[in-house]
Amino acid sequence: MSIDTKEILKAVDTVLVIDWPSKDVPDALALAGFKVVVKGGPGPEDYFAHEMKNGKAESRRVGRPPERADLVYSYRPLSELPGIIALAKKIHARAIWTQSGFSAEGKKDLKGCWLPENERSSARKLVESSELKYVSEPYIGDVARGLFASRRTPTHF
Repeated sequence: MSIDTKEILKAVDTVLVIDWPSKDVPDALALAGFKVVVKGGPGPEDYFAHEMKNGKAESRRVGRPPERADLVYSYRPLSELPGIIALAKKIHARAIWTQSGFSAEGKKDLKGCWLPENERSSARKLVESSELKYVSEPYIGDVARGLFASRRTPTHF
């Protein structure tokens, strides 16, 4: 099954980010106009709003997960997926987007999304059995930037 990642993001208002490979992930999402909440630690109150203000990314503590988020992005081991699914269901998310952080050669890569097919298939089955959409590639920052660029209108003088 092929998923149009741009179409998924076009239907999103709020994204819950659970960890990230670089600050580029929440920055790109906020720049693209999404409401971004970051789970910034293991504690139950480690939640931060991530916003663009005057062209700069800023975070402020909100102390709780959003009541609703359309998408949960996770840069965590797939072994944590059951807990991530439970949180996604609690906040009424429609999709989970995971990122491995590895290239096809198995090397660390900040934009890497490669997973062995058996792991990708197992993760997909687990997420979809919870009636959520599952995305694991491409890199979400690039998709968000492309969406932001397509939303911009040229200025005419």
